[in-house]
Amino acid sequence: MENTVTNKVYNVEGMGSVVHKNGVLFRLWAPHAKQIFVTGDFCDWNKDVIELTSTANGYWEVNVENAKPGQSYKYILHTEKGILERNDPYAKQLTYSSGNSIIIDTNFDWTDEKFQMPHWNELVIYELHVGTFNRKEKDKPGNFSGVKEKLPYLKSLGINAIEIMPPTEFPGDLSWGYNPSSPFAIESSYGGVAEFKDLINSAHSAGIAVILDIVYNHFGPGDLDLWQFDGWNENDGGGIYFYQNYKAETAWGRNRPDYGRPEVRQYIRDNALMWLEEYHVDGLRTDAIAFITNVYGHSEAKWDILEGWTLTKWINEEVKKRFPWKIMIAEDLRNNEWLTKTEGAGGQGFSAQWDPGFVHPVRNVLSAFTDQNRNMNELAEAISKKFNSDAFQRVIYTDSHDDVANGNVRFPEMISPSEGHNWFAKKRSIIGAALVFTSVGIPMIFQGQEMLEAGWFSDDKPLDWSKFSEFKGITKLYQDLIGLRKNSKGISRGLCGQQMKVTHINNNEKVIAFHRWDKGGPKDSVIVVINFSINTLKDYNIGVAEEGLWKIRFNSDWTGYDADFGNQFAYDTQTYKGIKDSEPFNVNVNLAPYNVLILSRD
Repeated sequence: MENTVTNKVYNVEGMGSVVHKNGVLFRLWAPHAKQIFVTGDFCDWNKDVIELTSTANGYWEVNVENAKPGQSYKYILHTEKGILERNDPYAKQLTYSSGNSIIIDTNFDWTDEKFQMPHWNELVIYELHVGTFNRKEKDKPGNFSGVKEKLPYLKSLGINAIEIMPPTEFPGDLSWGYNPSSPFAIESSYGGVAEFKDLINSAHSAGIAVILDIVYNHFGPGDLDLWQFDGWNENDGGGIYFYQNYKAETAWGRNRPDYGRPEVRQYIRDNALMWLEEYHVDGLRTDAIAFITNVYGHSEAKWDILEGWTLTKWINEEVKKRFPWKIMIAEDLRNNEWLTKTEGAGGQGFSAQWDPGFVHPVRNVLSAFTDQNRNMNELAEAISKKFNSDAFQRVIYTDSHDDVANGNVRFPEMISPSEGHNWFAKKRSIIGAALVFTSVGIPMIFQGQEMLEAGWFSDDKPLDWSKFSEFKGITKLYQDLIGLRKNSKGISRGLCGQQMKVTHINNNEKVIAFHRWDKGGPKDSVIVVINFSINTLKDYNIGVAEEGLWKIRFNSDWTGYDADFGNQFAYDTQTYKGIKDSEPFNVNVNLAPYNVLILSRD
C-alpha cells in the first residue's frame, strides 16, 4: 500500500490521531522513547516505515496523508526496554480492549441545537448501566442502541437526566466500567463512538440530559497500555502516567495517575472537556474523589494529595467558564462541603455531590425490623440537610450501583430479605422513594427501582423488564412522584424550592411532617406527611404555616398503585386556627399504615 508521509507543519490541534483535510496527524507524548513509528492499515502494518518526528518536551508527531477514519493503527516505540507496541492513549475507539486503536472522524450530524439542560433544581436522574439496562442477547451485553430504544419509556416516567455508568473501554465485555483500560475510548461492545453520540442526540431530542460517570482515581488495572508506556519507570511503578512513590497505591494496584505531572494533568483535563464538548454530554459525575485527594480516601492530612485537589478544581473552573449550565457531580461520600464550595471560597467548585448523609439514615430507618426502632430525629436530619445552605448541592437516593451490589441488595429486599415484593417491602420502599422526591436535594433512582427489580445489581444480570408488567402500578407511583417533584402540573413548586422545615416529629407514633416551599403560597407550598408505623391514624393533627384548603396530591396507599394496598380515604383538609407544632394553623389527616401524603393548595 502506498502511503504519503509528510513532516510539514499543519495548524492542527489535539492529541492522538487527528483527522483533518490533509490526512491524519498522529501526535504522541513519550518523553523516554528513542524512536517512534506508527503502523496500521494505511501502511500494511509495516512497523518501520512511518517514523514520527520528535518535537519539544517529549512530544512526537507525523502526518499521514492517506490515512483515513475507520483504519486501525498502533505505535511502535523503540526504548531502553526494547521495542514496545502501544495503543494510542488518546484513542477514541479500539477494536477491543487489547486490540488496536481506530482512527475516528469526530464529525457528527448533531440535531440537538434546541436542547436545554433542565434547571438543576428540576433534575430527576436515572442511573443506568448500558450492559444490563436493556440486554437482549444472552451472550452479549446491552448496548447504546438498547438504551436509545427505552428513551420513550424514561420520558414517560418523567426522567429528564440519565446518568450512565462508565462506558469507556474496559477489559472483556462485562464490567461495571470503573476499571478503564483506555480512558478516551468508547467501550467496543457497547457500540462505539457513533452509537454513543446517536444515543446522546436522541436523548436530547426527548428532552433528557446525559450525565457521564468518569474515573480518574485510578486507571486499569487490566489491558492498560498506559502502564510503563515508553519503557521508563521508577520503583517498579507505572511509568510516565503514574506516580512512582507511595502516592501510587490504590485498592486496585499501584495505578493512581500522577496528578502533579503537567502532561498527565492535561491528559485528564482533555478527557473531561472532550465529553462535554465533542460528545455534548451535559454533566460529569467524578468517581471516588476521596481517592484523588487522599492516598487512602480518608481525612488524615499526612496522606493528602494536594495536586489531586487542584486538578479537579482546575477542571471545574474550566467547565464553568465554557459550559456554566453543565453539572459537575462529585462522589466523595465523606460529607465534605468544601467539594461544593465555590473555587473562590477555597472549595473544589463541584455543582453537587452524592450524599451518604441521606441514603444510610433513610435505609436504616426503613429497614428496621420493628417500628419502635425507627428514629424520627435521625430521619429529620437526613431529609433536611444542605451543603453550604444550598438545597441542590447534594444528590439523594436510596439505591445506587454501590448500594445494591457488593453484598448489598436492592432496598425492598433489604426491608424484607428474600421477599422484596411483599406488602412490607413495597410499603416501606415507597416511603424511601417519596423521601427522595420530596426532600432537599437532586433526586436519583437506579435502574429498575421504579418496577421493584429484585436481587442485587451485577454486570452479568440483565434488568428484568417483565417486572414492569407485573408492577405497573408501582411505576405509576414513581411517575406521579416525579411529576410532583418537577412541578409538572403547576401545583407543587415548593418541591423545586430552596426552603424546607420539618414541622412535626412524633417519635412515639412514628410520624413526621415537613413543609417545602420556594416563595410560599398557593400552588407553591407543599406539605408532606409520613406514617412510619403499621398503625392506622385517623384525624391525625399537624401544624401548617398557611391558612386554606390543603388538597391531597398524592396518597401512597391508593390501590391503583398496588391491589394489596388499603386505599385509606385521604381527604382534602381545611385549616383550623390555633398554634400547633409552632405553626399558626393546623389540619387533620388520615394516615394508613406506612403511608405518604403530599398536599398543596390551589
